[in-house]
Formats: sequence, structure tokens, C-alpha cells
Amino acid sequence: MQAIYIPNLLKASGRKLEIAIEDRIAEFSTLTPVKGNLVVRHGGNFLEVVAKVETIVTLTCDRCLQSYNYRLAIDNSEIIWLELAGEIEDLPAEREVSTEDLSETLPPNGYFDPESWLYEQLCLATPLRQLCGKECQGTTQTSTASELPVDSRWSSLAALKEQLPRSE
Repeated sequence: MQAIYIPNLLKASGRKLEIAIEDRIAEFSTLTPVKGNLVVRHGGNFLEVVAKVETIVTLTCDRCLQSYNYRLAIDNSEIIWLELAGEIEDLPAEREVSTEDLSETLPPNGYFDPESWLYEQLCLATPLRQLCGKECQGTTQTSTASELPVDSRWSSLAALKEQLPRSE
């Protein structure tokens, strides 16, 4: 996917560009190509980006460590403000960030990279807790504690433990 030159969107029909997607996203490993559509609309001082895409990824279960396939679907929209970046001053390494600063901005005469945007959305849609199923029991332990070899340095403690009465 090529980057979109933002001023060209003003000349497009309806001031928007519709992109049919059936491609792989760089740096994002999937079993199937990402399929769907992406619409970028120029709204004067903002871009509205709407995407409906899906793909299949291979994840590793956090409990049993088995690989499983997961259908990743995105139906997102985002407003990206178009504004000229002010001159960068010598800012401190740490500073307080206001809520207004937590928005995406691009220069009005710059480029919008749909592949980068899709990569970010796919990463955000990937589940943090990766479980292969609701019934996943995790790894099964085949040996019991009595079958495990005992370090000879702990033999005195093991003998003392055997002398204690067992409460059941």
C-alpha cells in the first residue's frame, strides 16, 4: 500500500478514497492476507479513516502454551486532525501531557500511510489475554512431588517432614 498525499484527497470524488485491501501487512505475521476495505475522507481540517478488515493470526495460549488460530476482525474509525506542527522548542525530557494532546495529527500537506495505520489497529485488536479456549486447563503435570529427585542438602528437612503428623 502506498502512502496517500493528503492534498490529493481534496480533488478526489466526494473528497474520499476507498481502498480494497487484500494484502499482507509488513511486520505483522498472519496466516491469511488482511482482507477488507479502508475509506479515507478529507473533512477540511481532519481526516476520517474507517476500516473494516479481517485476517487470521496464530497465537500462543498463555495457559497451555499451545498454538491456535484466531480470527482478528477490525471495524474501526478514527479522526486524524490536520494541523501544522508548531516549532519544536527545547522541551524538558519529562512534561505533563494534557488530554487535548492525546490525539493523532498530520500536516495538511503531508502523507497518510494506510499500512502503518492498519498495523497499529491490528496490534491494538490482538487480545492481551491469549487463551485457546474457555475450557483450557493449562499444562498438565505428569509427575508428583514424591517422584521428583530430592537435593541431598534437603534430606534432613525431608526426614523431619516425614516425622510430623499428617493432617487431612
